Amino acid sequence: MNDRERAHEVIRRLEEEYPSVEGTELTHHTPLELLVATVLSAQATDTQINKVTKELFKKYKTVEDYAGVPREELEQDIRSSGFFRRKADAIQTLSQTLIDEHDGQVPDNMKDLVKLKGVGRKTANIVLAGSFGKIVGIAVDTHVHRLSRLLGLSDQKNPVKVERELMELFPQEKWWAVNYMLITHGRRVCDAKKPNCEGCLLTNLCPSAFTFKRALVR
Repeated sequence: MNDRERAHEVIRRLEEEYPSVEGTELTHHTPLELLVATVLSAQATDTQINKVTKELFKKYKTVEDYAGVPREELEQDIRSSGFFRRKADAIQTLSQTLIDEHDGQVPDNMKDLVKLKGVGRKTANIVLAGSFGKIVGIAVDTHVHRLSRLLGLSDQKNPVKVERELMELFPQEKWWAVNYMLITHGRRVCDAKKPNCEGCLLTNLCPSAFTFKRALVR
């Protein structure tokens, strides 16, 4: 089995294991809500951010709402998301950019999205797929990055390079699934601190599981 065949088997098994998982778990109804939620989700859990945005999205409906509110007020509204000052700055700056350059609308293309403050390819990929149905890449967050290395799908440290290698291994119609399937498996089975290799359906495909077993024998 070559690398591409192994990659395809990985995603086939994950899709079979998690048939009800279809995308991001960030609660949203509009492209702006998904953009804000994804910016807030940096170094935080989706569950944590959904608690923040439950009230946030009742208060802030438009980019003008975010851009016009006093910075200190926005910081307090998102305080529990962590790194709230940096995130507030990003949200207000990108909101003003959307007003000035995009008629207040979230762009539906990678080129314009990654120009927004606080938005990299990961966030842009999530917004494009989740709000516009455009699959142009693979969102590489910490779970995707970590599992890609453990599974031997990529040995790169730079997320952009990891994304490039994953895009070569998987057909485009699977790019969105690669993101949310690896995230789901990372949360439920392949925990960063205590991976459950014995209960993992990918054990016989995972080089790291072989290493883990040898360590146990010793």
